[in-house]
Amino acid sequence: MSVHRELDQLLSLARDKSAEGRKLLLDTVTDLFSEEGRVLNEREHALMTDILCKLIRDVEMRVRRELSERLAQRENAPLEIVKLLANDEIEVARPVLVTSCVLRDVDLVEIVRHRTQQHQLSIAMRREVSEFVSEALVEAGNADVIKALLDNPNAQISEATLEYLVDESRRVDSYQEPLVRRSDLSPELARRMCLWVGAALRSYILDNYDIDPTELDDLLEDVTTDTVQTLPLPDSRADEQDDAAGRLARRLAEEERLTPDMLVKTLRQGEITLFEAMFAQMTRLRRRLMGRLIYEPGGEGLVIACRALQVDKPTFTSIFLLSRKGRPGDQMVDPRELSRVISLFDRVKPDAAQQVLRRWQRNPEYLYALKRVEEGRLKRAAG
Repeated sequence: MSVHRELDQLLSLARDKSAEGRKLLLDTVTDLFSEEGRVLNEREHALMTDILCKLIRDVEMRVRRELSERLAQRENAPLEIVKLLANDEIEVARPVLVTSCVLRDVDLVEIVRHRTQQHQLSIAMRREVSEFVSEALVEAGNADVIKALLDNPNAQISEATLEYLVDESRRVDSYQEPLVRRSDLSPELARRMCLWVGAALRSYILDNYDIDPTELDDLLEDVTTDTVQTLPLPDSRADEQDDAAGRLARRLAEEERLTPDMLVKTLRQGEITLFEAMFAQMTRLRRRLMGRLIYEPGGEGLVIACRALQVDKPTFTSIFLLSRKGRPGDQMVDPRELSRVISLFDRVKPDAAQQVLRRWQRNPEYLYALKRVEEGRLKRAAG
């Protein structure tokens, strides 16, 4: 069939609004550029593509979406038509944006800059994303898109862009986990993130990157020292109070009778003050610091302390649930909170937890300083 006859057939199908006519149009457009042995000269190709682009604009979304799904899988799909579909509504554009290998980097960057967030998300999830395209996605500045890009192991991200995102992860928590799990994150950038990520991610970094834990300890202490010196510390008189609970806890420690089971038993009896004093003796931390660890939202500090003491999961769960009764206000535990804290307990390794506990022991105000730094970060992000 000659090119002109094919064009006449396309025009005829475009005028046919029936379901059968639309299906024939789809089949014809899909197959037009895939016939073996077919050679179109430049003029014929341009003429046919121009006609097809005009036809596609006039058909309903359902037809355009199905055409997008078909052409997304074809390596020889005409670029002009694929670009037209990629710039369409996201329901039409998504298949070619995610899958088509025909689209060039310049085409993708143009879409990133001029189309919607949903278009950007689809590009971030492509099987291959170049550094050039990644940079454009990051420059667009949408946190959800950037997280999707970081979650994509096949996305190539330059060292400079990763460095920028590492700095951004100070204020955008959702970047932290996908960043530290990327294979292209350098140990230097991972080390930098240790200054502000949570305990679980810090443990992951220590386990998976060539970082000296002692060097990291010193670095963390250096960073917090200035903060400690400039912060007004809370009243520590209660910490030094030689009350009955403190004296009993010290005696039990001297007699080596303090155990995780005794902590649970004390909590069950409602002896919250004695529990705090006993736990402080076991961790060798100050009472007021121990109180913040026990009752802070999220239970991260309690996880670290229990993992460092080699507390098993059932005993930790009992301690977590019973210790919530010592919190002011609502004492009910949200099942989602319990699920999160158990998951965190499973991820934190005892060795890493012991390293963190040693830091707290070396500088009793360390955790307080970190807490204030974190509060300041959250206020800045909220503002």
